[in-house]
Amino acid sequence: MTDKPRVWVSRPTFPGIIARLEPHFQVTVEAEERKFSQSELAARLAGQDAVIVGLKDRIGAAEIGAAERLRIVANLGVGYDNIDLDAMSAAGIAVSNTADVLNESVADYTWALLLGAARRMGAAERWLRAGHWQATEFKAWLGSDVRGRTLGILGMGRIGQAIARRALGFGMPVIYHNRTPLPEADERGCNARHVDKQQLLRESDFLVLALPLTTQTRHAVGAAELAQMKPTAMLINIARGGIVDDAALATALRERRLAGAALDVFEGEPKVHPGLLTLDNVVLSPHIASATTETRRAMTSVAVDNVLAMFGHGPQAGRPPNILNPNVL
Repeated sequence: MTDKPRVWVSRPTFPGIIARLEPHFQVTVEAEERKFSQSELAARLAGQDAVIVGLKDRIGAAEIGAAERLRIVANLGVGYDNIDLDAMSAAGIAVSNTADVLNESVADYTWALLLGAARRMGAAERWLRAGHWQATEFKAWLGSDVRGRTLGILGMGRIGQAIARRALGFGMPVIYHNRTPLPEADERGCNARHVDKQQLLRESDFLVLALPLTTQTRHAVGAAELAQMKPTAMLINIARGGIVDDAALATALRERRLAGAALDVFEGEPKVHPGLLTLDNVVLSPHIASATTETRRAMTSVAVDNVLAMFGHGPQAGRPPNILNPNVL
């Protein structure tokens, strides 16, 4: 028998990185990617001292009811709307995320989506694969230039700022809305200007959503907000499903009250609103903005660092680097 604390990892990740835990913990890693029911999660959390979980794992008071030993939930993501932070804090359980290590890859993918929507790449590829390309027509597949157009960003955290910095190469003025404006030096670094939400909606040619999902931001962009946008504008969501009212967006796109959209996240994912699936003026991708080998390895490493530090190991022993509720320490 061993008295090592126990760690459960809810999905296969990178074995060489998870192996860093093995000198200090009993480690159990799920062999297959799957979604657990509430009762299955509760059973797996019981008896664990630490867990590394992903966005599919929804953890609240019910799931930790029998987890008397649990000290930390390390989330594989920067967002943590899958975890009831108040319930964890009340139980004295630390929660960590993977902030910072995915900023650049998500910003890169945001621009891939934006350019794909502007140039109608998804629809054009489907048309080509279907065998419709018989000749080149001068006025076929006309898209939109991005240079000189106004980039709007709703939510100007680290990812939003990384997106804004890339706009300089396209000669795009950047406006943004945040609850709190950035310091002047940060605004200069992003070449960005703070505006109110209504001005952001009215003036953006490309509106990128980069804010967390909370009770306050759910449906932050719904029918009323979409009605304020230019009919030539495009919406890009790389934040979280639920920030946009997908039904209202599908209607606006179908009625051409909005020129286009590009979405990496959806309400109720992996389900996608059926109205979006039938449209050719929206680019759809399956929540993969951070899906590069380098970034996913880095995210796993940060989660491991947080668990190690929580139990007094590693260079940050006793000071987990990404704790969201430090009051429990």
